[in-house]
Amino acid sequence: MEIKHVGVVGCGLMGSGIAEVCARHGYRTTVREVNDELVERGKARIRASMDRALKRGKLSQEEYDRAWSLLTFTTSLEEMSECDLVIEAVVENMELKKEVFRELDRITPPHAILASNTSSLSITEMASVTNRRPQVLGMHFFNPVPVMPLIELVRGLETSDDTLEVARAFGRTLGKEIIVAKDTPGFIVNLLLIPYLLDAIRWLEHGLATKEDIDTGIKLGLNHPMGPFTLLDFVGLDTTLFIADAMYEEFRDPRYAAPPLLRRMVAAGYLGRKSGRGFYEYS
Repeated sequence: MEIKHVGVVGCGLMGSGIAEVCARHGYRTTVREVNDELVERGKARIRASMDRALKRGKLSQEEYDRAWSLLTFTTSLEEMSECDLVIEAVVENMELKKEVFRELDRITPPHAILASNTSSLSITEMASVTNRRPQVLGMHFFNPVPVMPLIELVRGLETSDDTLEVARAFGRTLGKEIIVAKDTPGFIVNLLLIPYLLDAIRWLEHGLATKEDIDTGIKLGLNHPMGPFTLLDFVGLDTTLFIADAMYEEFRDPRYAAPPLLRRMVAAGYLGRKSGRGFYEYS
């Protein structure tokens, strides 16, 4: 199946990035948010990202104009009725995602593939509310989407070979490297990342070293682009806590149990860069 028209449900940080990348690679892209205010925020986010790419010479004015012409914004899911692929990028709440999938199953054409950008939730459970389970899979992009070169495809219990191959081919047309994981909480990247981040917080609580020295040790000792506390602030402490709780619920493994310090910081609103304060402060 050839994908020509892509739908993106949600135009937050991830959804806007996914929509931008699809349009920049020549796909007609319909983006849906729940109200006009969020639509305008999403538009502004995409515009700002494309302006930066234009200024840095990574996008020509002709490419900019063409990509923008391929984007359509709406507050109605019914506008997904002609999409060949719809990527859900709403908040990490299973009941909300299942409701979106129920509606998309009703609205989209029978051949359409439905994908979720979830970073940890079950693809099989989302697929269970549809009548097209073989055509449902995970398509996990990484932030910032226009820059990060990876897509993690997640195969649900009933995802077909054909669906996986169409998604793989589509991801490559976006210039992304593709990896494939089975449907287990955290998939590949977060399955390995979350225990590392939680361990860093635990050892900070135990007084091993300052957060600055731990970050510097990981950057210079392991050649990582950023240390765990800088990365936690970038990902979002609330997002990290959500993923950790989901994984602990599934595995009951103490490696995924969130440290008290992480819970306290989230409760205090110290969410990282997006709130202006996490392990570090941001102006």
